[in-house]
Amino acid sequence: MTRKDKSKPRRARGARRRHMGRTITNWFLTGLVIAGPIGITLYVAWWVIGLVDSLVKPLIPPQYNPDNYLPIIVPGFGLLVGVIALTLLGFLAANLVGRSMVQFGERVLNRLPVVSSLYRGLKQIFETVVNQSEQSFKQVGLIQYPRPGLWAIVLISTPAKGEIKEKVDGEEVYGCFLPTTPNPTSGFLLFIPRKELKILDMGTEDAAKLIISAGLVSPEYLAKTAELAAEHDKISKESAKPKPAGTKKAATKSPEETAE
Repeated sequence: MTRKDKSKPRRARGARRRHMGRTITNWFLTGLVIAGPIGITLYVAWWVIGLVDSLVKPLIPPQYNPDNYLPIIVPGFGLLVGVIALTLLGFLAANLVGRSMVQFGERVLNRLPVVSSLYRGLKQIFETVVNQSEQSFKQVGLIQYPRPGLWAIVLISTPAKGEIKEKVDGEEVYGCFLPTTPNPTSGFLLFIPRKELKILDMGTEDAAKLIISAGLVSPEYLAKTAELAAEHDKISKESAKPKPAGTKKAATKSPEETAE
């Protein structure tokens, strides 16, 4: 066998090894994509449960704490007690006596010099987070930031109100939040004229994924556009079909025929 003939089996074996190496790498990356989000989610959930348990369990009387008479530690018991306690607190605050107690406590806190400012700020933040139906971001837009020609994603909340609306004459201004990457909880509050906003079709969840991933995870806008186009074509074809003879409108009779 010549040297040229011997080199062919070597190249074939090398190609098979490279193919096997790429296959194993793809398997590993697929497993990482599946196990990574699940593992991180479970870790964060376990950390939250442990944090709440460490804060609530010391407040539970020893005779009611299952960790004192069971051979194992019960995870999540403090979280369950906390949820029940908050629900009872909301139930008590919903009646007349509870509202009176809450108002009395707020009046006491408002008279304290430093605590009053802290309490009012925290209360406003919690009310904004809880009342999602009115305060949540509903649309996503693009603005030219930090200079013309560069585009940034903003979350649009509501039209400007109060003094801001009065001071900007002849302009429809929207309050927008410009998040930063990869931490979308920090950013800038901007009031932007409507004519400088480009409203996007994507939702706030897709925008959050796009911001956190630094553009690596993009919403399937092309697939959505193709789906809408196919639906539009289907409707057009159905409307273009000839209608059956029975669906024709009856001929209108003249007044003389009607009289007969």
